[in-house]
Amino acid sequence: MSILNAKIDLGLIGRQFEGLNGRHPGLWPLLPRVSLMTGLVALVMAAAWLLHWQAQVETLEASRAEETRLQAQFVDKMKQAVNLPVLLEQKEQVARYVNQLEKQLPSKAEMDALLSDINQAGVGRGLQFELFRPAQVSVREYYAELPISIRLSGNYHDFAEFTSDVANLSRIVTLHDIRIESPSGPRQLQGSGALPMAGPLVMEATAKTFRFLDTDEIAEQRRIAAAKAAATKGRAPVRNSGADK
Repeated sequence: MSILNAKIDLGLIGRQFEGLNGRHPGLWPLLPRVSLMTGLVALVMAAAWLLHWQAQVETLEASRAEETRLQAQFVDKMKQAVNLPVLLEQKEQVARYVNQLEKQLPSKAEMDALLSDINQAGVGRGLQFELFRPAQVSVREYYAELPISIRLSGNYHDFAEFTSDVANLSRIVTLHDIRIESPSGPRQLQGSGALPMAGPLVMEATAKTFRFLDTDEIAEQRRIAAAKAAATKGRAPVRNSGADK
């Protein structure tokens, strides 16, 4: 009985959509009118989504993302603000340390006095300088490096005192490639064999000292760096000639 009623209901529904052409929608049966209103509402909603709401939703999502970013930035700024006294103290410590190191770097005009100090450190220990030859200055970005080839004769203890005196100079001086020889032949300082504690010996080494760059040298280094950067930026990429096509 229920199946028959369903068939009858479907038939009634179908008959409500018959003969609608040419009739005013206000005179349509209830079901067609409801269907028409539902379709119009769906069409208006779709048009509103495409023309207006979609852009607003995208703006809303972008605003939410910006809010999240700003919140994270605010947290970072708060952490920095909390740690600001510690960071300022660390900055002052680094500035003092850099200032201390800068005082150990002579100017160009003070290099002669520094070379004299190195020489006096050896002479004061009774060493004989057989060679004291400054090499070509190597200019870096913020400082210049001057290597000095030295050769001294004396005994082992005097060499040790000389290296200690050089290390205690007010300016930065480092010793490299130290080599000690005896009249019987060369012996490496870092070798496993024992060195004689007395007797004539010869020490060869490279002393390196450093100095500030003057204003002209700094300007020249900046000009060279800018020229290199411009050349690197303007260099065209290498391309195949296409001859093997």
